Amino acid sequence: MNHSRGQSPTPHSSSKYHHPYFTPAEVEYLSEKQRGKLSVTQEERVRHLACAFIERLGARVGFPRRTIATAQNLYHRFHLFFPRKDFNYVDVSLAALYVSTKMHDTLKKPRELLAVSYAIRFPELVAKSKHPGGEIDVDTMDPAVVERDRQRVLSIERLLLETVCFNFTSRMPFPYVMKLGKALGASKKLTKLAWRLTIDCHRTLIPLQYPPHIVALAGVYIAALLLSFEQPVVNDGGPRTAHEIADILGKNGDWELKYQAQVDDLEGIAHTVIDLLIQGAQSQTLNTSPRTPSSPSPHPPPRTGNPHPLTEPQPQAIPYNADQLIRLKIAMRATEHPPRTRQPLGSADPSALYNGDDVALLGRSEGTVRFLFGPPGAGSEF
Repeated sequence: MNHSRGQSPTPHSSSKYHHPYFTPAEVEYLSEKQRGKLSVTQEERVRHLACAFIERLGARVGFPRRTIATAQNLYHRFHLFFPRKDFNYVDVSLAALYVSTKMHDTLKKPRELLAVSYAIRFPELVAKSKHPGGEIDVDTMDPAVVERDRQRVLSIERLLLETVCFNFTSRMPFPYVMKLGKALGASKKLTKLAWRLTIDCHRTLIPLQYPPHIVALAGVYIAALLLSFEQPVVNDGGPRTAHEIADILGKNGDWELKYQAQVDDLEGIAHTVIDLLIQGAQSQTLNTSPRTPSSPSPHPPPRTGNPHPLTEPQPQAIPYNADQLIRLKIAMRATEHPPRTRQPLGSADPSALYNGDDVALLGRSEGTVRFLFGPPGAGSEF
């Protein structure tokens, strides 16, 4: 007799591997897959709004830079796996910041984050609030609304944790900026600008594609370009001028082996960040510049006009106009190195790597899923 008829199949056991970094081809494929009917411009607009919201919320709470940057990175990673049309960017941003607070031991409860987010999103409620700091007391709001928002954050938190395979390791590029600046003989001015540019990198998908030391080195390289392009040679306190550092990092040399980096990677990152600066320079009057303060301040600078309630406070002005930045990109194109082919983890075809159970396992409860910290084959020799 066949006893299998009518019985439910045995839940299968599968593995989901954590991929710390993705190749540009993988990022392009996955972004297009989750973009849906949005155009690339519309997707970038939503991404900038989400990063600005995380920035403003994090600064208002007083989170350190590492917590804010990691939250922005988690937001970007989330939408490599989940369609944008299925989620509101505010909900994903809140969940990303909540997970980041756990990763960096700066924990805040979801209700605390929601209270600050309400103050940012609904300024009319702040005007009615009697709180001395201008915050909103969630206890005075509809409990059903607050609980619904809290549950939504917690549900997205689970999905975020699965996208990183519950790997709470988070390495930041900021400490590398200081070390690399000193090793390359950069001035304090150049190193400070590199730090700020590294902050801006987290508004893009760069930290998903490169390890932190390369992001930091690219920040130093971009800072050197900005301080040297069409500028006279000036020794501003460092053993090397910005011109010398830009010349060293813009060519193949011993530094590539020493710092485990490639010149074409720095050039690719530089183009992405300069594009971001061009957007900011062109839209400064609209208060949508991507520049951010180097550290949160409890006293944000005054704003002019009537900006979108979810954009960040008016940042410091960019000392580079769009025409100058475009000329810099043209000059870089004339001498840039051809990009090398980067091999994806596990497969040469991004669609083959992410078109099967690896993604289908996310958010599902059927069967047994093993979340592994490394890519397929990692550690198999042990």
